[in-house]
Amino acid sequence: QVQLVESGGGLVQAGGSLRLSCAASGRTFSSYAMGWFRQAPGKEREFVAAIHWRVGITYYADSVKGRFTISRDNARNTVYLQMNSLKPEDTALYYCATQDRLRDYRSTYYLKAAYDNWGQGTQVTVSS
Repeated sequence: QVQLVESGGGLVQAGGSLRLSCAASGRTFSSYAMGWFRQAPGKEREFVAAIHWRVGITYYADSVKGRFTISRDNARNTVYLQMNSLKPEDTALYYCATQDRLRDYRSTYYLKAAYDNWGQGTQVTVSS
């Protein structure tokens, strides 16, 4: 079992930046990929970004492309989400999650059901 702890959320003005971190512990060697998702009040949880642990291939939702960057530090078992040019519509609870079973990453990176472990989330609030 992999345990995930997110941090780095907070309140920021529109146009500002935040960096989220997701520290993984436990059976981290069994994880293939990690994703960031977000959920705003009254909305479904949606895909934000994903990265493959070994080869580093990344994917982004269209709404964050060019503003957010996902990266990993394999030695620290930590994945980051650098968020720039934040907008009020980015306000949400941000979750990290891991894919711990072998799947076709290229076709499953955006699917909530393809992720096996989830963190508790960190709140990001962007004021206008």
